Amino acid sequence: MNDSQENIVRNMLAGLSPKDFLKIGMDEIAYVRPLSVRGVEKKVFGVYAADGTQLSVLDSMDMAIATMRHNDLIPVTLH
Repeated sequence: MNDSQENIVRNMLAGLSPKDFLKIGMDEIAYVRPLSVRGVEKKVFGVYAADGTQLSVLDSMDMAIATMRHNDLIPVTLH
């Protein structure tokens, strides 16, 4: 990237509101984390959108990741 392109990107980013920043990655990234559910002995895994909205609960980490990939989302994990 040359200096002119960097300046264009900096100016664009400087014009984003906090609400705009929250939308970055919404349609591309999802995260999975283990959940404890009262009354359920087995660990389950929640899948969440980039903004923290819960999308699904699945029985295994592998199934959660496969589901995200099937829906064209980039999976990330939180511990």
